[in-house]
Amino acid sequence: MDKKIAVLFPGIGYTCEKPLLYYAGKIAAEKGYEIMAVPYGNFPSGVKGNQEKMEQSFYSALEQAEEILKDINWEEYKKILFLSKSVGTIVSSVFCKKHELKVRNILFTPLKQTFLFADESGIAFHGTADSWAKTEEILAECKKLNMPVFLTERGNHSLETGNVLEDIKNLEIIMNQVNEFI
Repeated sequence: MDKKIAVLFPGIGYTCEKPLLYYAGKIAAEKGYEIMAVPYGNFPSGVKGNQEKMEQSFYSALEQAEEILKDINWEEYKKILFLSKSVGTIVSSVFCKKHELKVRNILFTPLKQTFLFADESGIAFHGTADSWAKTEEILAECKKLNMPVFLTERGNHSLETGNVLEDIKNLEIIMNQVNEFI
């Protein structure tokens, strides 16, 4: 049997137990992927809008990811899937390039900096009310890579609108797209 691994790269305040990564990980597990979470943490407060703290958070997350994933023998996996959220989309993209891995990516609410390292091997999800990333920039970056991007109207950085029932419906749509991609 071909071995498959799905690695979950969370965001600063968005853990692997929150809906997007939790359910995407469950779908990957149902499809036979071994699940590996990268539970980094210890980020500074007040990151949003502070370039220095954002960079500090990124480097801290990357360093922690390197430590957590250091014993994985990537060659033994036929399929590698990275599921990432926010700053995790940058971390996963840099990790992939650094280790020269052939990976399929699911980018939940990527940041503009993600696209300095991302390749076309994935799909992206973005909320039109995301205060961390401008919709027109994300659309333009995805277009350059010919990467499908799925928009959640009025969705914030967690792809939530503030209306619970609408959010549950949106989550179903998102997870159907994730399921199809995997």
